[in-house]
Amino acid sequence: MSADTDNRPYRPCVGLMLINRAGDVFVGNRIDTPGDHWQMPQGGIDEGETPAEAALRELAEEIGTDKARILAESENWLSYDLPRELSRKIWKGRYRGQTQKWFLLLFEGEDGDVRLDAHHPEFSEWQWTPLMELSRQIVPFKRDTYDQVVREFAPHIREIIDRQGGS
Repeated sequence: MSADTDNRPYRPCVGLMLINRAGDVFVGNRIDTPGDHWQMPQGGIDEGETPAEAALRELAEEIGTDKARILAESENWLSYDLPRELSRKIWKGRYRGQTQKWFLLLFEGEDGDVRLDAHHPEFSEWQWTPLMELSRQIVPFKRDTYDQVVREFAPHIREIIDRQGGS
């Protein structure tokens, strides 16, 4: 079944582009998949929860701190299809992929505030990645979505760097 003929819905969730004051982006290596499977934090929206509330909850759950503030929200929901074999395994096969409302957040803590083991760990390790290198690190099926997020949030990130006195 191709993505074009897959009638399953997309799972509604949020994506978080967390940046530090230098404009670098937080990425974590997924703990549930051996090898390099880097991504930005993301997660489902609980019943009765707004996307912004879900974003802040997911931030605390996935990186162990809430020391960040929302700077921007994506204009549109962005969707991607999971590889077929993966979409049949996770979420009981109910979804073909995810549709995400993305948020740009500024990290206001220190690196030591990041605690990947604060809740149920989703990442085995993390790092700050330069914005323009982000797409190269991400699994191929998410690259188009990540490229759209970068294009939309890059002007906000440049503004933050300029205000910080960066280059």
